[in-house]
Amino acid sequence: MFSRVTIATVGLAVAALTTACGTTQAAPASAPASQPASAPASSEAPGAALSITDPWVKTAGKGMTAAFGTLVNNSGADITVVAGSTPLSPKVELHEVVESKGKMIMRPKEGGFVIPAGGSHQLTPGGDHIMLMDVAEKVEPGAEVPFTLTLQGGGTFSFTAVGKDFAGAKENYQPGMEGMNEGDGHE
Repeated sequence: MFSRVTIATVGLAVAALTTACGTTQAAPASAPASQPASAPASSEAPGAALSITDPWVKTAGKGMTAAFGTLVNNSGADITVVAGSTPLSPKVELHEVVESKGKMIMRPKEGGFVIPAGGSHQLTPGGDHIMLMDVAEKVEPGAEVPFTLTLQGGGTFSFTAVGKDFAGAKENYQPGMEGMNEGDGHE
């Protein structure tokens, strides 16, 4: 009888310890659930490693305008943006601003924008930018403009940029500005 009582008591003690240990382990097991919230959000798997901070579009009445922001690569491999699109414009090009024959000119960026592994690539007035030609409608301050970037290998990354007034860096993006137009400044 003593043996049965001892075995029963030991069995209850083991059950109690197992339950207590299970409760203690449950808290750390729930910690990883918060990790996906900090991961970059994207609806397309190939573009999931790409994000953008502070995306904006220069306000414009018609003609040309450009989009800016900082592309961030959250992966361990380089990502190359090879094209872009938006319902606001029938023609979107990836551009750079470089010096040529003593003038600053805009031209399509050969090979696209390369965002290094774990790094970033700035799109700025007077530098690399997403160029919108023949803008279909006026871009007002606060307007929300959807974009889709095409990545090398066929993936995509989508984001929304906000319309913003900007007069710095002598950016005009309109035909007729010396060094910054299709006739004189584009190559």
